[in-house]
Amino acid sequence: MTPAKREYGELQLAILEVLWERGEAAVADIRSALAPHREPAVSTVSTVLSRLEDQGAVEHRREGRRYVYRARVDRDGVRTSMVEALLDRAFDGDPAKLLSHLVRKREIEDADLDRLQALVDDSRG
Repeated sequence: MTPAKREYGELQLAILEVLWERGEAAVADIRSALAPHREPAVSTVSTVLSRLEDQGAVEHRREGRRYVYRARVDRDGVRTSMVEALLDRAFDGDPAKLLSHLVRKREIEDADLDRLQALVDDSRG
C-alpha cells in the first residue's frame, strides 16, 4: 500500500474504515456499512470514492456492472499523516504542546495516564 500523503474528511475516513475492515467493497456495500451512523446517498459515496481514487487513496476493479473498491493507503499511514498535519498546524510541530493540551483540556482517567506513562518509559528504552 502506498503511504498517506494528505488529510481526509469525516466521510472519507468512514469510507476508508469500511474498506480497511472489509478489504474491498462495492458502493452499495459501503453505503450499507455506513447506514447505522449516517445515510449518505449512493451518489455521494460514489463521488467521494471517485475523489479518493483521484488522490490515489483507493482503486477499483470491475465486477460485472459494478466497481469494487479497495484502499491503497493503510490505516496507520493515514493516522500518522493526519496527526503530523495537526501537530504542525495547531501546535507548532511540538508534540509536548499537543499532549499538554490533551491532558489539560480533557478528563483523562488514571488508567489512561498510566498507559501514557508506560509509552513514555518504553520510548526511553
